[in-house]
Amino acid sequence: MSTETIATTGSHEREESMSETASLDIGGKKYELPIVVGTEGEHAIDVSKLRAQSSFVTLDPAFVNTASTTSSICFIDGEKGILRYRGYPIEDLAEHSTFVEVAYLLMKGELPSAEGLQDFRVVLSRHSLIHEDMRHFFDGYPSTAHPMGILSAMVTSLSSFYPEALDPSDDVEMTSLRLLSKLRTLAAYTYKKSIGQPITYPNNSLSYCGNFLHMMFATPAEPYHVDPVMERALNLLLILHADHEQNCSTSTVRLVGSSEVNQFAAISAGISALWGSRHGGANQRVLQMLEEIHESGGKVTDWVEKSKDKNSGFRLFGFGHRVYKNFDPRAKIIKAACDDLLDHLGIDDPLLGIARELEQAALDDEYFIERRLYPNVDFYSGIMYRAMGIPTDMFTVMFALGRLPGWLAHWMEMREDDGYRIGRPRQIYTGETERRYPK
Repeated sequence: MSTETIATTGSHEREESMSETASLDIGGKKYELPIVVGTEGEHAIDVSKLRAQSSFVTLDPAFVNTASTTSSICFIDGEKGILRYRGYPIEDLAEHSTFVEVAYLLMKGELPSAEGLQDFRVVLSRHSLIHEDMRHFFDGYPSTAHPMGILSAMVTSLSSFYPEALDPSDDVEMTSLRLLSKLRTLAAYTYKKSIGQPITYPNNSLSYCGNFLHMMFATPAEPYHVDPVMERALNLLLILHADHEQNCSTSTVRLVGSSEVNQFAAISAGISALWGSRHGGANQRVLQMLEEIHESGGKVTDWVEKSKDKNSGFRLFGFGHRVYKNFDPRAKIIKAACDDLLDHLGIDDPLLGIARELEQAALDDEYFIERRLYPNVDFYSGIMYRAMGIPTDMFTVMFALGRLPGWLAHWMEMREDDGYRIGRPRQIYTGETERRYPK
């Protein structure tokens, strides 16, 4: 077979003259493949019909160069450090919006009117309770159970109480709103279970984030008064995590959802995908790393040098990002918010001091500069949650709470696409060829 080549006709700089196809040459036979151009100038070669035409498939481990779908929800430019939800820069949303408003934007496509936002809040408040029978489920878990395992199971269990939602085409919007409202209740109950305290029922006179803090920290012996600075900090953290394009958990929600399971099952699968340390558990790893440095005496320069030694087995968590080749735009926002929160609470956290030293060392060190290993959003979010009184095991649960509207938006977008099919990636088999069973 001759060398395979692929040639794209046209000019990226002069888009108006670009051809609509790319040519793939395999063994002297050419295949014309459509070129898809996104609204932000992203280019893709559509290989969806390549196998039918040629018997060839593309091989792309972890799908890092493969677009699994088109989407209008989130845009990321990793080179320029850009993140936008539905066209709105994350910086603007972080400064001016609330998490509920951002959830509305992601799920419905536009920012709400004042009246629309109020109606949205009322519905979320109305559905904050979970069925009393679900309390027995919590009783069945040992105190050692990880909150993410409980949360994933509880979300799946919700389907038992809403049998009409087992048909994913039935009342999609109401099921989405129920999930958005009830996940915070389930998350708070999970925390209460882990510390052996009685649950605290929702207080629907409070905001979405205020109500969550109330359920987390109020006790029968001691009511909880929502600190507006804490409430704003939680809003910000959830906004920054609300969506991030086709990441592992979002892709999981889409893939599982493509089989036409109900929303509860698809979201539960997303929660499980988020659980891993390479995804939602990253900020937990950052905090554990800072604690390790602190317990060793806190000499940051030694650990920086250690991180550059491939044989040391140590790596700095919270630096660099698979998508962002520049500064993570969320990190800039969260760093300032972290300073403000700790100043307000009067907390002198030694881990924050170590984090600042690590950041400065990385920004000054040629090793990190050349590799563009800048702090990402996970670097400071764990310190903020710690300052708010949220334990380390709950960090990933908080991530799930923030990411939920993005998952719901992508699930609905997939369902609204008339051409969507069940996900079914191909593989290249590398095992044994046919063998006969021995006599």
